[in-house]
Amino acid sequence: MQLKESLKAMNQPAAPFSCTFSPNLPELLEKLNCTICISTYQAGKVIFISPKNSEELVQLPRTFEKAMGLAFKEDMVGIATKNEVIVLKNSPELASNYPNQPNTYDSLFIPRATYYTGQVDIHDLGWGTEGLWGVNTSFSCLCLIDHHHSFIPKWQPKCISHLNSGDRCHLNGMAMSGGVPVYASSLGTGDSPQSWRENITAGGAVHDVASREVILNDAPMPHSPRIFDKQLYMLLSATGEVVKVNVNNGSYDVVASLSGFVRGMDKIGDYLFVGLSKLRKNSSTFKDLPIAEKALKSGISVVHLPTGAVVAELHYETSVDEIYDVQILPGLKRPGILNTIKDVHKKSLSIPGRTFWASEDGKE
Repeated sequence: MQLKESLKAMNQPAAPFSCTFSPNLPELLEKLNCTICISTYQAGKVIFISPKNSEELVQLPRTFEKAMGLAFKEDMVGIATKNEVIVLKNSPELASNYPNQPNTYDSLFIPRATYYTGQVDIHDLGWGTEGLWGVNTSFSCLCLIDHHHSFIPKWQPKCISHLNSGDRCHLNGMAMSGGVPVYASSLGTGDSPQSWRENITAGGAVHDVASREVILNDAPMPHSPRIFDKQLYMLLSATGEVVKVNVNNGSYDVVASLSGFVRGMDKIGDYLFVGLSKLRKNSSTFKDLPIAEKALKSGISVVHLPTGAVVAELHYETSVDEIYDVQILPGLKRPGILNTIKDVHKKSLSIPGRTFWASEDGKE
């Protein structure tokens, strides 16, 4: 597939976040009326990738320390970071007169709450009827994020005997449906600290949350379980495969085979957007994976779900090597986002029915 040069000039050093992409990708995003959002813990960024027009893309990277799981619900987004979960609220009104770039964004996600979880290694996030759920990898549990505690443990796999830190099975993924987690993925089924590393290439499992039973064993590094059209889809990172799981008999069908370490997935229309990571060649964890020799690029692969064909791609040339999560923002063609690192977010004021950008001289 031919890729198009983006964000860098030929014969010059590549700028940060330089990438190449399929010529049809901007047009596809315009047609789908959406923006891609990715998190990269390696670069410490959340990045919006939007169509500038039918031929060009525009990126907006924002710093969030060790950005991991992303959860979108209507006009809110949750971001799992190294020590915190940050919740941001979209305000189109504040976007239109954003002081730094007025009349640029069609929406603006602004920090409204920070939950201090501590270093519990939150992976996937998901909004449910009880609030914001997280996969607490350190404590091998699914938990709720709230303002009373670091986290509220709600569920653990059957293989885990007690609640404690130690990352015993590397619980990493969570599929939400009907406002609750229904399936979870792990890289192992052991009960001792770091035991998942003993068979990292083929010791993964998918757990039914309601019954706590394992419905799929011996999976090659399962990640990103998702419910699409009432079916369970998942990524097998060690083999680079997108699969549909038969939850009744523990089998799966391969939807697409990609040339990369796959992690992070979302769907809009007939298209799956899948994250690709470049594997570290000196990594003791990844060097022996079946996909290791092919995982040379990081970025996004777009899969046409009815046919399994890869119809578009984006590859990073600089800055981004490892992607954790991928989410689609429907209906937003040029969203903006603020973090808590720079002071500009402190000037974004919102009350019921009105918004303001505070100024030092007190004028509106």
